[in-house]
Amino acid sequence: MATVELRFSALPEHVRTARLVAAAVARRAGVDEAVLDEVRLAVGEACSRAVGLHQSGGIAAPVTVVLTEEEKQFSIEVGDEARHQPLHAVGAPGVVDEADAEEDEMGLAVISGLVDDVEVTAGEGGGSIRMTWPTTPSPTVLS
Repeated sequence: MATVELRFSALPEHVRTARLVAAAVARRAGVDEAVLDEVRLAVGEACSRAVGLHQSGGIAAPVTVVLTEEEKQFSIEVGDEARHQPLHAVGAPGVVDEADAEEDEMGLAVISGLVDDVEVTAGEGGGSIRMTWPTTPSPTVLS
């Protein structure tokens, strides 16, 4: 199992770099070429969401992106350290406003539309979006 970890300051200009790294590692892991645009878009959306959460929460910690190559799958986990509240708590003290909550839901919907296997976790200590794609084994070269 090969793993690459990327940590970047919660600034929008770093999202592009995360997308490029994710696509390069996904290609090397054996993700189908036809799916690489979806990988880039999904990672961009997840990273933009994490950056927004960090900026709106005044969090100085970096956003983390963990890219893991396993035998038959490739996964990317984008983590944030923002305090997540249940959506019914919108409007309570210290909770994001309704527009931010709708934007967050829209971002998650876009990711779910791009990736078949998505797992979202969120709590008071942070959250993560884990996305998984199948890989094809690289052809064996005979000499």
